Amino acid sequence: MDDITRAKYLPIALVVVGLIFIVAIYPMMMWIWPSGWGWTPRQPEYEQMILGIYATLGVFLIRAAKNPAANVSLIWFTIWSSLVHATIMLFQALVDHTERANLMGDIPALYLVAAILWYLMPRHKFKQQDA
Repeated sequence: MDDITRAKYLPIALVVVGLIFIVAIYPMMMWIWPSGWGWTPRQPEYEQMILGIYATLGVFLIRAAKNPAANVSLIWFTIWSSLVHATIMLFQALVDHTERANLMGDIPALYLVAAILWYLMPRHKFKQQDA
């Protein structure tokens, strides 16, 4: 895929990821698959923190979709923080057998977010667009 095509799909991916961060994490963590998206035992303070951080990031990713060239740092932050978060959880899930469901839940989901955004980032510098 060339940079022009990547630039075309990146805003769509940013909106989709942003919406998932805003509306999907809570139901996944609370009702749909708590063992794959939360930690045992439940930790309401941790859950509130994660939900707040990801909902906020989701709002900013949706805003960034309007002009990805002006928000490259935010997009790379999302990529790298997703990789770091998933890798830390991966090691924790491998060590703590009660967290193994996360190996099929939020861990691969975060790696997927990072991979998609990384793939869609243009390989050459963005041309600055008007906001």
